[in-house]
Amino acid sequence: MERPISRALGTALNWDGLMELARKHTVRFMSVMSCTNGRFPCGMGLWEGVPLREVVWLARPIENVRRVFYYGYHNDDPEQRFQSSLPIGRVLEDPPGEHPVILCYKLNNQWLTSKRGGPVRMLVPDAYGNKSVKWLQRVILTNNPQANDTYALWNNDTVSHIKTCARFIHTPKKIKAGQPVPITGVAQVGMSGLSKVQYWLNPHDASLPKDDPYFTKGEWKEADVLPPPDDWGGGLPNGKLPPISRQIDPATGKPYHWPIRNTIVHWVTLLAVERPGQYDISCRTIDARGVAQPMPRPFLKSGHNAIQRVRIVVEK
Repeated sequence: MERPISRALGTALNWDGLMELARKHTVRFMSVMSCTNGRFPCGMGLWEGVPLREVVWLARPIENVRRVFYYGYHNDDPEQRFQSSLPIGRVLEDPPGEHPVILCYKLNNQWLTSKRGGPVRMLVPDAYGNKSVKWLQRVILTNNPQANDTYALWNNDTVSHIKTCARFIHTPKKIKAGQPVPITGVAQVGMSGLSKVQYWLNPHDASLPKDDPYFTKGEWKEADVLPPPDDWGGGLPNGKLPPISRQIDPATGKPYHWPIRNTIVHWVTLLAVERPGQYDISCRTIDARGVAQPMPRPFLKSGHNAIQRVRIVVEK
């Protein structure tokens, strides 16, 4: 590097320096936050920050940089340190349709709280939350080609993109035969997009084919994916989104495409069962390429997207 940025040299990037970069380079986008091993997405927010590459270029790297290591608050305590890393190529250039990796300082138009990782956290929009390290303190440019991620030490795949999957929000434990009841859920929209959400009801005691572990032969029915909300919530003024040129049409205030990749959507259906008994209800997504959940990676090392099943009792 021609100009190392460090506290020891008196050139460290401070808050004022970051805000100066923000005057010219601020970006904002909506993105889901989802834990690698979590069964449900944590939520969706409007994230704002400065692309990490703008800070990298301040250091004027010349050669022998293959990866970026970064650390949270406890970077000097190996027992508590949480760290992650990215290929330098992902930092300097965005894949088609993706947003930049950012040094994030705002969530839903408010300064990032310490609970959410403030004052500054890394935000990697197309990856699971283990990449978006909180309480960011140190970024290192290295020639080391190997990942140093904490999650790798915990036997996880640390380079997985967000997956598309469906989850229930509300399913009644008991219903009356023939009486329609609402079923609601949320769908995480991953790298491959979302074309539909489906549900399947089958008797609990019915025998299922052993050669069909992902229920591809089930009688799946389509649920209704809800349109973009008029009120986005999240503490935004009047529930309205500010201009987001990457995702929202400023003329209409509506998304250019719906559902938006790397976000969440809600879905609903009405369920009516005529015969009393015990049933299992399942939900799944079909991505924009026609691939049904949980494929292409059903194992739980790179994001939890197993098909969810819930028991319902139908009474007379």
